[in-house]
Amino acid sequence: MSETNLNVTTEIFKRAVLVKASGRIDSSNAAQFDAALKDVLAGGHENIVLDLSEISYMSSAGLRAIVAAHRECAKKKGSLVLAAPSERVSEVFSLAGLDSIFTVYDDVTAAVGSF
Repeated sequence: MSETNLNVTTEIFKRAVLVKASGRIDSSNAAQFDAALKDVLAGGHENIVLDLSEISYMSSAGLRAIVAAHRECAKKKGSLVLAAPSERVSEVFSLAGLDSIFTVYDDVTAAVGSF
């Protein structure tokens, strides 16, 4: 897989859905990422674990998609948590002032287990 592409997969667990993204999230593919999150929410799921460990770059468009999904989860009395965000993603969240809004887990197992 080229680092410029975005790959998004989902895995449904008993109490949460794991959404794993890898590659880059930028203006050229943020709509694809947003659509994947909206599909999970439309499927009746309100708890999302977002694995960003393999994201090499995230633009503000990617942040907007995550914040929108976070709000939608909250409306449904659920939650969106982050699992093992890459150093670069953590930095973007911090610079945007969003690091205090999201619960962050060191790994996917802990994040999924939190539900």
